[in-house]
Amino acid sequence: MAMAMAMAMRKEAAVAVMMVMVVTLAAGADAGAACEPAQLAVCASAILGGTKPSGECCGNLRAQQGCLCQYVKDPNYGHYVSSPHARDTLNLCGIPVPHC
Repeated sequence: MAMAMAMAMRKEAAVAVMMVMVVTLAAGADAGAACEPAQLAVCASAILGGTKPSGECCGNLRAQQGCLCQYVKDPNYGHYVSSPHARDTLNLCGIPVPHC
């Protein structure tokens, strides 16, 4: 009886560990897709001043591409993201301007 109980507890522990791993992996996948406007700080001179965007700026814009409509609708970022310089920056980075 004790042996059966110990095996059942090990099985439950293994299932619990697997669940934690699945949740951790899923959270990691979502974290890569998270919208983080702070990543666009490297684009400030391009978006605000019209300078040529850096490679880092373009890379961050690509990573945040799925978030651009969210930023456009945000009153804190909308006027920056929808500005003519922002459109120029997207074009220079080869990123399509979103139609939100």
